[in-house]
Amino acid sequence: MSTTNHYQHIKSNKPVLGKARKLKDLMLKSDNRICADCGAPDPKWASANIGVFLCLKCGDVHRALGPDVSKVLSVTLDDWSDSDIDSMLEIGGNSYANSIYESFLPKDHPKPKMDSTMEYRTKFIRAKYETQDFLKPSLRITSKGSFDATNAVKSVTSSISSASGKHVVDDTREFVGELNITVVRGIQLAVRDMLTSDPYVVLTLGEQKAQTTVKPSDLNPVWNEVLKISIPRNYGPLKLEVYDHDTFSADDIMGEAEIDLQPMITAVMAFGDPSRVGDMQIGRWFMTKDNALVKDSTVNVVSGKVKQEVHLKLQNVESGEMELELEWVPIP
Repeated sequence: MSTTNHYQHIKSNKPVLGKARKLKDLMLKSDNRICADCGAPDPKWASANIGVFLCLKCGDVHRALGPDVSKVLSVTLDDWSDSDIDSMLEIGGNSYANSIYESFLPKDHPKPKMDSTMEYRTKFIRAKYETQDFLKPSLRITSKGSFDATNAVKSVTSSISSASGKHVVDDTREFVGELNITVVRGIQLAVRDMLTSDPYVVLTLGEQKAQTTVKPSDLNPVWNEVLKISIPRNYGPLKLEVYDHDTFSADDIMGEAEIDLQPMITAVMAFGDPSRVGDMQIGRWFMTKDNALVKDSTVNVVSGKVKQEVHLKLQNVESGEMELELEWVPIP
């Protein structure tokens, strides 16, 4: 089927063109251009009630689970109801669903790859959605299968949406929390003067900006400086920029990157009070070819606080990496 006809079958006979367009836009987001379970490119299937996009092989496994667990639809051939589209839009796609369904994925339990056997693929998908082995324990449903668990996940996602400004009901606070962001260090930063640079870091979220000190003549600077950013209801990615300080001319850019805050906020909203539990992993931001991560970034409870270590490769520059640590600070 040609690209121009790719989405014409989605409820084309009913007045849901606006929603169908939103579904298409959701599918085109970078994290949704790969299969949620094995990472295969260009998924053509979706689980409407779970809210993820799937390749053909993983879609076959989902279909075998039954529609009460996973309602599988083709994004090109099947008619989508209003409720199916609403479900996908409410959950938000692969990264948001995976941050919940894989929040307790052990490091020694790798996800299947696009060339994995059907046996391993089936084992992983059943553990992920049917028995919910990697889900937060309090969200697991053991008596009725994953359909109710999906509603629980959608309930969590709905509360996250409230925090990001989609459904503000009674709470009128401007901010939902704060981040203490430790700018740890830069690695092999770019040269912008004769042989070195004088780097500093600027963090931007909406109208908020925070800046580190300047490190003179240092391509591997260590800051360990804490910058504070408040998280508004309607938040986007946190932008990081590195500049070379110049005394007599405009400062030169030394690279930039974006930090997706959704995995941490998803984990915080889903998990609740971290002070009552021991140290554990509660979420993950996955490295993809479309983000700046050097490796997966996990969200962890450490000594009663929610923290996330982030290792970024600077973009639009010849070299340079940055290491940061994010700590969530709730607003009473």
